[in-house]
Amino acid sequence: MKESSAELMERRARLLGPNVSTFYEDPVHIVRGEGVWLWDANGRKYLDCYNNVPHVGHCNPRVVEAIHRQASTLNTHTRYLHEGILDYIEQMTATLGNDLTSAVLTCTGSEANDIALRMAEAVTGRRGIISTDATYHGNTALVSQLSRSHVTELGFGLDQYFRHVEAPDSYRIEDPDGSRFASHVAQQIAGLEQTEHGFAALVVCPFFLNEGFPSQTAGWLQAAAKVVKQAGGLLICDEVQSGFGRIGTHFWAHQKQAVTPDIVVLGKPMANGHPVGAVVCGADTMAAFRTRYRYFNTFGGNPVSCAAAAAVLAELQEKKLVLQAKLVGDHALARLKVLQKKFDVIGDIRGSGLVFGAEMVLDHSTKEPASDFTSRVVNAMRQNGIILSSLGRFKNTLKIRPPMPFSVENADLLFDTLDQVLHETSLRV
Repeated sequence: MKESSAELMERRARLLGPNVSTFYEDPVHIVRGEGVWLWDANGRKYLDCYNNVPHVGHCNPRVVEAIHRQASTLNTHTRYLHEGILDYIEQMTATLGNDLTSAVLTCTGSEANDIALRMAEAVTGRRGIISTDATYHGNTALVSQLSRSHVTELGFGLDQYFRHVEAPDSYRIEDPDGSRFASHVAQQIAGLEQTEHGFAALVVCPFFLNEGFPSQTAGWLQAAAKVVKQAGGLLICDEVQSGFGRIGTHFWAHQKQAVTPDIVVLGKPMANGHPVGAVVCGADTMAAFRTRYRYFNTFGGNPVSCAAAAAVLAELQEKKLVLQAKLVGDHALARLKVLQKKFDVIGDIRGSGLVFGAEMVLDHSTKEPASDFTSRVVNAMRQNGIILSSLGRFKNTLKIRPPMPFSVENADLLFDTLDQVLHETSLRV
């Protein structure tokens, strides 16, 4: 007999513990996925406009076959020789260019960011780290300190190494060339240099996705990157959400920013749901890390994971999904502009490729966030068969980040539904 949602929630609380988060007021019991579609236990079909983990589509046949083929042959750790990990790193780093030629493969982005911070210490001999005040980079004890919204008081004293700068906000803060952001980074660097920790690195998502992906001119991050370099620190770009062609214009968001990171962190979409993360850097940085730290990951870089990751790269390239992301993203922004003219609650629209959204406000002049309204819209969209979410400092920006095979037809269904939901949802309750 099929369990109800209430029964599943009770089991979750008992078996997983309290406060384990779920999406939506009425959680979705997903049982199957294919392409950009999900089905729940009742057979209802949903358009997935949120999940970037199945980067080339849920249950992508190429990836499924690659996993099956390699799992049927061999799976072990990297203390044995195997060409799979070497082939994949060569293929993946070829998309990065510059001197980013070495990699450590992990299982998660959190692990990868943890390694990146240790790399920064190994290279600079310092421990001071800067991030924005509205971001998220993972959940290890060390990496969790990068986030102000996810950290608790129980931080093992690690918070002493971290400083935060005001997150960019193109809707509320004038900073067309990134100079304001760079000056704030410089101030925090100066503060760290007055401590015993010194300054080691700036960690940012180059698309500032968790911050609400503010609109920025190409190269906006260059001013901050220059400040970091002049101070002898490293620039760490967390491309877990923004990489692998999602932004449409470039394969990597840091390329759009016209900066060359010292370290790039990868995760979620690398292997379409198989747990793979990575840290990519130059040979000198890798040598410093390997000399100063003993690091081994039992599952990181195993043959099955590498086969899945290689299949994702092949699918992106052969299906020309980066170009499709650009075309569909441009269409999405055009549809959003139409909705913005129709509904006063939409204060701002923005995005690039297959990450786009609208910021909801109660008043255009004050730009007061319509956070509760946005939450009601997200839940109403779920009831109408569309899966999406919200993000940003005020959780008032729709987060639309679908799998890469998302089409113009899919986008039209999304925006036709959003039009209906915005019409039916009261601004205040």
